This record gives sequence, structure tokens and C-alpha cells, in this order.
Amino acid sequence: MTSLKRLSIGLAVLAVLGLLQPARAHARGETLKRAVGNITQGPLDVVLAPATAGVQLYHNLTTIEDTTAVRVAYAGPGFVWVTGLNAFAGVLRMVAGTFELLPGIGLLFTDREMTPLYAPAEKAGALVQYDTPVYPIKFGVEYGAGESE
Repeated sequence: MTSLKRLSIGLAVLAVLGLLQPARAHARGETLKRAVGNITQGPLDVVLAPATAGVQLYHNLTTIEDTTAVRVAYAGPGFVWVTGLNAFAGVLRMVAGTFELLPGIGLLFTDREMTPLYAPAEKAGALVQYDTPVYPIKFGVEYGAGESE
């Protein structure tokens, strides 16, 4: 067994043992919640990218004050662009969640938290949003729509 494989197994065991430890009363674990949420819900953002692009495109086309010709010409390329934007942003969400996972485990037993590496997933609106005691469920994020109110 190579040393890299041993190190990987050791880190995995430590991560699992860290999750099994009882949390202190003051621990919030927001960084870990965000990391797990980003890792598990980022793929849903990618899969739902065409749907979120359709919603965004419809909203944009009905609220802009352009001619009908411009709206028709924008629809096709705009749908392709926004679908790609949302899909790639979902991938970035998964990557950010992966980067926040180990720090989140380390911060779980403290009262400190890490600022989000990738804030658009928290700030933008989404097709599905539901707060739970474990972590917020939010997927189908409309990354190109900007911050939600």
C-alpha cells in the first residue's frame, strides 16, 4: 500500500470519527452544513440547469423593454448561455463544498465559522428552497438572476 493511499484512508477515518463525536452545546457547524449542502445539492443544480434557465429567460423576456424582434432573437442564444452558466455554477458549488468539508469538520467543535467560498448559492433564488434543522435545502439555483430579495 502506498503512503498516499494510507494517508487517504487515515484522513477518511479521522473524518468519520470526527462526525461521530458529540457536539458541544455552543457548536453551530454552519460551515459543515454549507459544505454538505453544496456537495449534495450541486449536482441537482447541474441537472436542473435547463429548467432554471427557462425560468430566468422567461422572467427576463417578460420584464425587459425591448422590441419583439430582440426578444425573439435573444431567446435561443440566451437559453443556451444561461443553461451553461447555471450548470457550470453548480459544478463550482460542488467544488467549493469539497474545499469547505474538512475545515467544516475541524470547526464543528468550536464557535468559529468560515466565510463561504462560494456565496452565490446562498444569495440567489432557487426553484426549491426549504429550511430544515439539519441544513437548508436549496437547489435549482438561478445563478444568473442575481441576489434574491
